[in-house]
Amino acid sequence: MSAASGESTANANAGAAAAAAAAGPVGGDLSDRERVARGMAVRREVLSDAHVDRAIAGTTEFTADFQDFITRTAWGDIWSRPGLDRRSRSVAVLTAMIALGHHEEFEMHVRAARRNGLTVAEITEVILQAGLYCGVPAANTAFKLAQGVLAELGEA
Repeated sequence: MSAASGESTANANAGAAAAAAAAGPVGGDLSDRERVARGMAVRREVLSDAHVDRAIAGTTEFTADFQDFITRTAWGDIWSRPGLDRRSRSVAVLTAMIALGHHEEFEMHVRAARRNGLTVAEITEVILQAGLYCGVPAANTAFKLAQGVLAELGEA
């Protein structure tokens, strides 16, 4: 890529980010009910109906507010924003889960990353990159966990 095309891509990305910031919060005019509905749709697309159905079936009086919070906020507000596509969001989430050692969430998001279009090779690259910045032991665990998930999916 030439320096000029790199600059024009950077300028286009900066312009899109500035436009999104100027527009204010995405969905700021939606009611909580609409945010939950939008969040539930995105959550099902990313995680699968089966996963979401299990989460809903496991909801108790104790966890109901948390389920509402993650559906409305994580899925209805953040995952619904136009600033990143779902593939990019998956890269960010996988890296965060590796860095923080959230193994169950990491496995869930390996499945989500495949649903969002990341290839097995791209997931490998994310883990390698995370190993550089999050540490070799974290990457070692991530490879073990991802291999198990990918084997379940018939992909490793």
